[in-house]
Amino acid sequence: MSATTTPRTTVTEREARQVAEAARQQDWHKPSFAKELFLGRFRLDLIHPHPLPDPESERRGEEFLTRLRAFCESEVDSARIEREARIPDEVVAGLKELGALGMKIDPKYGGLGLTQLYYNKALALAGSASPALGALLSAHQSIGVPQPLKMFGTQEQKDAFLPRCARTDISAFLLTEPDVGSDPARLATTAVPDGDEYVLDGVKLWTTNGVVADLLVVMARVPKSEGHPGGITAFVVEAASEGVTVENRNAFMGLRGIENGVTRFHRVRVPAANRIGPEGAGLKIALTTLNTGRLSLPAMCAGSGKWCLKIARQWAAEREQWGKPVALHEAVGSKISFIAATVFALEAVVDLSSQMADEDRHDIRIEAALAKLYGSEMSWLIADELVQIRGGRGYETAESLKARGERGVPAEQMLRDLRINRIFEGSTEIMHLLIAREAVDAHLSVAGDLIDPDKTLSDKARAGANAGVFYAKWLPKLVAGPGQLPTSYAEFKHGVDLSGHLRYVERHARKLARSTFYAMSRWQGRMETKQGFLGRIVDIGAELFAMSAACVRAERMRGEGRHGREAYQLADAFCHQARVRVEELFGRLWSNTDELDRKVVRGVLGGAYEWLEEGVVDPSGDGPWIADATPGPSTRENARRPFGS
Repeated sequence: MSATTTPRTTVTEREARQVAEAARQQDWHKPSFAKELFLGRFRLDLIHPHPLPDPESERRGEEFLTRLRAFCESEVDSARIEREARIPDEVVAGLKELGALGMKIDPKYGGLGLTQLYYNKALALAGSASPALGALLSAHQSIGVPQPLKMFGTQEQKDAFLPRCARTDISAFLLTEPDVGSDPARLATTAVPDGDEYVLDGVKLWTTNGVVADLLVVMARVPKSEGHPGGITAFVVEAASEGVTVENRNAFMGLRGIENGVTRFHRVRVPAANRIGPEGAGLKIALTTLNTGRLSLPAMCAGSGKWCLKIARQWAAEREQWGKPVALHEAVGSKISFIAATVFALEAVVDLSSQMADEDRHDIRIEAALAKLYGSEMSWLIADELVQIRGGRGYETAESLKARGERGVPAEQMLRDLRINRIFEGSTEIMHLLIAREAVDAHLSVAGDLIDPDKTLSDKARAGANAGVFYAKWLPKLVAGPGQLPTSYAEFKHGVDLSGHLRYVERHARKLARSTFYAMSRWQGRMETKQGFLGRIVDIGAELFAMSAACVRAERMRGEGRHGREAYQLADAFCHQARVRVEELFGRLWSNTDELDRKVVRGVLGGAYEWLEEGVVDPSGDGPWIADATPGPSTRENARRPFGS
């Protein structure tokens, strides 16, 4: 069966890279712990003593968490949401009444004005009641209308839209298209100027909240014309506007209550007053919004990990094998230790990054990205280990367990629900590249022209001189440091000794920076193609950041008299586990199968191994790999369903 497909917008690799680079936040005006870490400088002073919330924001945050917990325990039926694949209208109405739609919105617009720290704690709590609930609230506030307007909106836009978002209206963020993911240079949705309006045409895919939204943030390309610089631009669009059609509500392996769809725009007229920022600033607005918006996802990952720990503890104490609880068998016990230690570290990373965001004294773009990357990967491993600990019951659905008289533990659902986090808001692979680009920014700033084929010989000569000055000062500092002194970080020694782990972080931050320099010297302009190497560099940095956060959190808890001894034990266990992973990653920097893998991939794509696919049937059938997204009127019934309608 043949099918029509949309003509693809074609751009070169260089053009795509230029679009992404132009959208980056170019400058570093504030210190960044993670940026310094990748440069081989362990700036413990930037995170220790652990920053603390002010008493008033803490009081308001804790008061809201108390009300939210009571609501979730009494009004949210997670099994029903999973069974019916939707959040009941009365639950959303209750959240609106609580003010949960406006957690991050200033009280002068009707919001609660919670800090990033308490917003994330609230998302973790709501997400533990139902991951779909967490996704609804996060998509609305972290990347939906409120955050871009808070950062880039005019006063008129804030006055018009923020009160609605705080109490009544659900919002969504629309960037992805059927043939456009992480390469926005090929964005096909257009916004053509027409007087004091723009006319939108195009199709958006995976619009979280898009099925139920009242307001949309839409990214569209404005053609360049007289008086219009053009470029990818952000707009606030009324979801009920004529020409907006939700063509499908998508269904997934997990997050079955999520309202995610396909939205078509056909000659949708949007007032120019609804444009966020200038033309061409859309991607920069999206990326800047995500600098802190990304923290919501690891917050919910940490919450999921807490639930996994609770179930693992209770089950492993109850279930006996060969005369003793399964937890006391080393094969199971090691999994429980991993879960407990990693949950401690995940919460440490999220809380530290959130509090730094609240204080606004640091640039946390790398910290937030590392938190997203690390949280999504480690929470998936935690859930997988829980399923293994539960055995056959871990694979059985909660509904089936309950039907035959046992506790309805949704372990398999947790595994399904968490899987998307490795793809949401930047896949793990894209996060590796994004973080790597920021991590080598200092090198490219001084030596980038040396490896740029478009630069002249005089540009390269000037860059060479600048690079010589930079590296003459920088490289000697990577030889020795506090990590080699046995007395360093002695304030982290209280019964359990964490000072050795911080010395390890300091030494290996320098080793990480040296490895990056060696790779740049070896591969130069080809460095960006070495994605396997760059991914391992980033993963090492993530482990070192998590180790640092875990130690700082443990010391804070000890100083506050809150489970200090136990916190030190968990931090110690996590750091020992992380060190094993770090050593393996360093080994794989230079000893790996990357080149062999590239040869195999070329063979696969060239058809050399098609014989290996024989002996099976393909149940997926025919049809286009990418759906037709040709602009035009919709031929499908509008599936939009606002809550309460």
